[in-house]
Formats: sequence, C-alpha cells, structure tokens
Amino acid sequence: MSAPTSPLAPVDVARSAADALGAGDLDRYSELVHDDAVFEVLPFGEQRGRGAVRGFFEELRGALPDLSFSAEAVMGDGRHAAVEWRIRGTFDGAPFQGFRPNGREFDIQGIDFMEIEDGRIRHDRIAFDGAQWARQLGLLPHRGSMAERAVTTAFNAKTGVAAWWQERRQASGRDGHR
Repeated sequence: MSAPTSPLAPVDVARSAADALGAGDLDRYSELVHDDAVFEVLPFGEQRGRGAVRGFFEELRGALPDLSFSAEAVMGDGRHAAVEWRIRGTFDGAPFQGFRPNGREFDIQGIDFMEIEDGRIRHDRIAFDGAQWARQLGLLPHRGSMAERAVTTAFNAKTGVAAWWQERRQASGRDGHR
C-alpha cells in the first residue's frame, strides 16, 4: 500500500475517512489508516492495526445493511481532527459484537478524536453513549420505563444488602467474633 503523495491536513483526512465510511468504501477508508493504527472504540474496545480496524467496520456494515453514516461536523488543527457523526440503520444483518440481529433500528450520535500522522489516522478514540446503544438494541430498558425503575430498585436493594453485610463483617471482626 503506498502512502499518500502529499500529506493532507488532518481535517481533510478526517473528512475523507468520513466520506469513505458513508459511501461504504472500506478500501478507500483503509488507505487512510496507518498500518499500526490504534482505534479505541468506546464502549467496544480497542482495535490494533489496519486489518483489525477494517474488520470492525466490516462487521458493523454487515450487521446494519442499510447503514447510513454522516459527518455532522469536522474540525482540527495541525495534528488532530474531531468528527461529530451520526449512524442510522437497522440491525437485521449479521451478528455484531456477539449479538444476534433483532430488527431494531438505530440512531446513534458520537464523536471521533483522531491523531493524524503523514496523512493517515494513527490513533482514533471513538466515543458514543453505550447505554443509549444498549437501549436501542433492547439490552437495557428504555429510560423512565417501568422496567428501568425495576432494574434500579433491584440494583439499590442489592447495594444495600452488600453494604449491610460488609458492616456486619467489619463489626464481627472488631469484636473478635467470626
């Protein structure tokens, strides 16, 4: 793979990468990624190297066949770029991150913080609301729903019992009783 002939400004690299993802052109996108790039996809984990990064986006596109990716804002300086984006699609393709498709629609907003070196993405931290993603997938109950209130009540009850148990253990340790 040959390096770009003249290094692009970071915002141009970021904009080109966003355009390639939006068009589903993973070949063009991969050209803009360093061989040894590190992508931190919060909350999914780290991808190391061009092949792993491409694999992640192939998995995403496979899971959401009607994927729509749009860059809503791109900004940067001489070494960094940030891309505010939105992904829409229906989870009715292949499994994604171990989850089977369930036909749910997605509309997720997020942001990439990129470090650009020699016209390629060296490091990218991709952040979005993982709880919102889980709600749209159906892993978590919708905010304000009866199911969410039940989960909150169960969590608080468990936390209360754990605190009570810890206090008892500490008290029995001080008294010499076990």
